[in-house]
Amino acid sequence: MPQEGEQAIGFTLEASNGEKVSLSDYRGKNVVLYFYPKDNTPGCTVEACGFRDHHQEFADLNTVILGVSRDSVASHQKFVEKQNLPFLLLSDPDGKVCEAYGVLKDKNMFGKKFKGIERSTFVINGEGQIVKVYRKVKAMGHVKEVLQYIKEHLR
Repeated sequence: MPQEGEQAIGFTLEASNGEKVSLSDYRGKNVVLYFYPKDNTPGCTVEACGFRDHHQEFADLNTVILGVSRDSVASHQKFVEKQNLPFLLLSDPDGKVCEAYGVLKDKNMFGKKFKGIERSTFVINGEGQIVKVYRKVKAMGHVKEVLQYIKEHLR
């Protein structure tokens, strides 16, 4: 499970634009790598729309936003279109990247146990180092918290 101060774990995943995306593609830029449970669910929509609404502010701070879930590329494409998201969503169907980042957790819904994504965000600097980790994220207000952190620490 990566910690603050460590190098981010590299990966390549298929993105909502149909292309393969690697974390290393963004060297020299800050990256907000956020993991979320499921496209088109209430909390995930709130979080995605927050990043959408502040996208230009992040861009002005040399920061790229990448969302990751286990949903398919087709699901991501629908979510991007429906919510007009200006950033890429990455598909991790086998959960390997989620597992590497320690965000797959045992969950229980209506008595049914399953592995699900614990909403988490990693802020990675231009050298590929994790500088901030947010776990058990509450969707409401989270985007502003991340934006504030970047303004104060990654200018």
